[in-house]
Order: sequence, then structure tokens, then C-alpha cells
Amino acid sequence: MHIHIFQHVPFEGPGYIAQWAAANGHPISYTRFYEAGYVLPALDNIDALVIMGGPMSVYDEHIYPWLIKEKAFIEDTIQAGKKVLGICLGAQLIAVCLGAFVPTALNKEIGWFPVSPTAECCHVPWFNELFRENPVVFHWHGDKFDIPYGAYDLLSSAANSHQAFIFNEQVLGLQFHPEMTPQGLADLVTHCEHELQSGPFIQDKQTILQASSMTKSGNMLMEKILQRLF
Repeated sequence: MHIHIFQHVPFEGPGYIAQWAAANGHPISYTRFYEAGYVLPALDNIDALVIMGGPMSVYDEHIYPWLIKEKAFIEDTIQAGKKVLGICLGAQLIAVCLGAFVPTALNKEIGWFPVSPTAECCHVPWFNELFRENPVVFHWHGDKFDIPYGAYDLLSSAANSHQAFIFNEQVLGLQFHPEMTPQGLADLVTHCEHELQSGPFIQDKQTILQASSMTKSGNMLMEKILQRLF
């Protein structure tokens, strides 16, 4: 299947998702909104859309006018019945396109923290099975999505509710980063280290990078999610 990637900044790429696609023979194309002359694909030419993270807000159209076109394309992709996966900012963009709000999170959450299935997660047995042991995953976010109408609220953490949602078994939003690789982790810390201020759910640079081997368990979750969703 043809997977198209929306990328918002150079240092937040698809990570393990690209590795998985290559290993399984799925071609990937990109729209990199930070590049001049970016091009949106023809909707009929793609089978799935993956929307990556980024430091901007979903409401920053006055700073990043491409957000307007991006949201319209996401809406069209969902309406067309294509598979859609959003990670962090990507999940927040999907939530907005499905009519939900994206407020500031109760707690800024940066680092390695566990997520737990909600009561609603039992409605999606395969997802519930993946997360039933409360795996530790990598977070980096200051906003969070509300759950869109008609979607299931799947996961929560000690810092924040609404860590994942699924809509019609077609559209999945993840607030955390199971796609992260050690190199991606290093790139993110390099470019966004200024956000590592003191907070109850903000780990320091050393703690984050010393746990880079935990990206492997996140990638195993990502693999199973991709196999099931796509």
C-alpha cells in the first residue's frame, strides 16, 4: 500500500514507520511542510496517511498558513475512507478535523512514562491487548486532544488523560511517540532542549537519552499497531 507522510519539521520524521514500510514493501511519499514548494498528493494515489509531530499548535495558522491546507486534506482523507494515523501534533490535527478541541494539557509531559488502557479500550480488543501491561512510552507534548465524537478514548497516563483514540477502526491518534528511534530521540532533544524546564512530568536530558534503548519496545508496539491498522 502507498503510505503518505506529512512532516512538519526536519527533526520529527517517521522513524520506525519508514523502516517498517520498507521491510514490508510499502512505498512511502512525503509532504514536508517546512520546505518551500511542498506538494500535497492526489488523494486517489495514496492508501494511508501518517501525520507526524511538531512543536507548533494546531491553531497556529497565522504563523504556519499551510495548516489550513493540511487540515482540509486530512478531512478529505478521512471522508474518503483511507487509513489515517496521527502522532502527537498529528493526532491533535486529526482530532480538530473530527470536530474536537485541543486545549493545553493539564501537565506538560516530556520523557518516559507509562500509559494505561481506559474502560473504553475494551471496545478495541487488539489495542487493549497491546497496552494491558501499561507499557512505558516516550512523550513530548504540552497540548492534548479532546476525544472526538464517535471515537473511543483508549489510554491515559498519570500526567494526562486522552493519550489515544480510534475512530471507526480507520483513524488512530496517539499522543505519544512509539515511532521514535535513538537518532530521532537525539534530534528532538537537540532541537527542543529549551522545553526541558522543571516540572512533575518533565525529565531531564540525561534521563531521556540514557533510556534510548527503550525505543525498541516502542517500535514493537508501533509494528503491531501498523500491522493491525493498515
